[in-house]
This record gives sequence, C-alpha cells and structure tokens, in this order.
Amino acid sequence: MMDDIKHQGGAPVARTEAMFNSISPYYDRLNHILSLGTDRHWRRRAVNLIGRHVMKPGRIIDVATGTGDLAIASMKLEPDRVTGIDISGDMLAIARTKTARLGYGNKIELLEGDSTAIDFGDETFDVAMSAFGVRNFEDTVAGLREMCRVLKPGGMVMILEFSKPAWFPMKQVYGLYFRKILPHIGRRVSGDTEAYNYLPETVMAFPDNRAFLELLDEAGFMNVNQKRMTGGIASIYYGFRP
Repeated sequence: MMDDIKHQGGAPVARTEAMFNSISPYYDRLNHILSLGTDRHWRRRAVNLIGRHVMKPGRIIDVATGTGDLAIASMKLEPDRVTGIDISGDMLAIARTKTARLGYGNKIELLEGDSTAIDFGDETFDVAMSAFGVRNFEDTVAGLREMCRVLKPGGMVMILEFSKPAWFPMKQVYGLYFRKILPHIGRRVSGDTEAYNYLPETVMAFPDNRAFLELLDEAGFMNVNQKRMTGGIASIYYGFRP
C-alpha cells in the first residue's frame, strides 16, 4: 500500500458545508459551463454502468448528493427508492425543488448527513454512489468504509470523480484549465474566491487512478476497477462489497 493511503480528503466539515451553501445558487450552472455540458454525459455513463451490474436496484444511496443530479439520473434504473445525503442544507433545498418539479418527490428522499457517519444500518442498500463528492470527504477512507458498511453483500459502489490525465498535451491543458481558467470563471459568476480556488486544489490533491483503487480496496471493496472518460479527465471507479 502507498504511504498516504489513508488520504484525509477535503476541508473540515463545517468549512465545506459553509462553502457549498454559499455557492449553491450557482453550482449547477457553473458545473455545466465549466465542463462544457460533459458532466451530464459522465453521469449518464455512470448510471448505465450501474445498470449493467445491478439489474433492478431496490435501494440506492447517493452520498454527497449536492443538488441531486446523480440521484435524478439514477431514476433510469427504476429503483424502489433513492436516498441522497449531503452536509449542505442549501444544496439539498435546490435538489428538493428539482426532484419535486420532475415528479420524483416520492422516489427520492434527501437528508442532511455526513459521509463519515451515515445514519443507516448495516446492509441497507443495493448501490452506494457519489459524483464529484468523495474528494470533499473530510476523511476519504472513513467515508468509503461507511459506504461499504451500508451496502448489502454483493452490493455495488460507484464513484464518479475528476482524474488527472497522464499524457501530453492533455495533461498540460488540463493543469492550465483547472489552475487558471476554472477559478477565474467561477469567481466571476459566483463571486466566491475561496470556493473556486478550493475546487482545483482538491482535484489536484485527490489520489486518483491506481491510488484511488487502492483506497477502495482499503475500505473493504473487492473487484475494484476504473473506466476513464474524455481523455482521462474524469473516471468512474466501481467495486463490490464482499
């Protein structure tokens, strides 16, 4: 195992909660602008991958659900119920508005909750998933272990996250975009300097590719794997509870 395998993740919970509350009105629009709409495609691919491994999931938990886009996308799988948890009440308020507008209010429940102390019993869910949230966990391995704990035996974990391409010129373009262009656009649209410095910092510090597969292994998952997308700038990581 790597020396830094117990990666500590993002900022303390209170600071992260305050930051995401502050940018919640701009979060969806900026996601779509900054990814050129590709984030929607990534979520569709992630949900399709779950569908290939879990034919009819009964219960799904979406950890760090944010404004609920992944939970909404997972409705394609026709689950009995999706539970989204997040530490940001303001992000959840937006998610509730969206799910109600789409008619999913009785299928998607949205609760305030911490990834490192998920308020559900062991072996509750068929699928545990997260999109662009794991890098913000205060303790990455603790959060992944909680996702493993609440999964039924044989249940699937799916993590969609940014990853860093390793080859020229994508590596150089990616670094320039995340360090210079993204913070500038984020600050102009949201007015929040800290949040859009924090985003590239967490992406660059995140243990991606093989390092993240080792974190999944450390957390108790088996048969872990990775699917790179869009030249390696995002990845779907997945595995199963023994």
